[in-house]
Amino acid sequence: MSATQSAHRTRTSVSGKRAVNLSLSNDVLEAAKHLAINISQVCDSHLREVVRSEQERKWREDHADFISAYNATIEAEGLPLDEWRSF
Repeated sequence: MSATQSAHRTRTSVSGKRAVNLSLSNDVLEAAKHLAINISQVCDSHLREVVRSEQERKWREDHADFISAYNATIEAEGLPLDEWRSF
């Protein structure tokens, strides 16, 4: 590994970020540059939202049977400790 690669690897792992290549529409890219928008920050932020949303969807899908069974139990038997609830 060259010194440049080593320095790059250290820099990216310390910051928690990694350089990647992606393709963007020319007109949007030029408009963003003209408006001084931090493209990396916007892409990272939006991708983070998309990943979180997809993780939530997958969790709901993976646990749908349990949630359905739990809801059926609550509907049939009521909430646990409901008789002691004061509100």
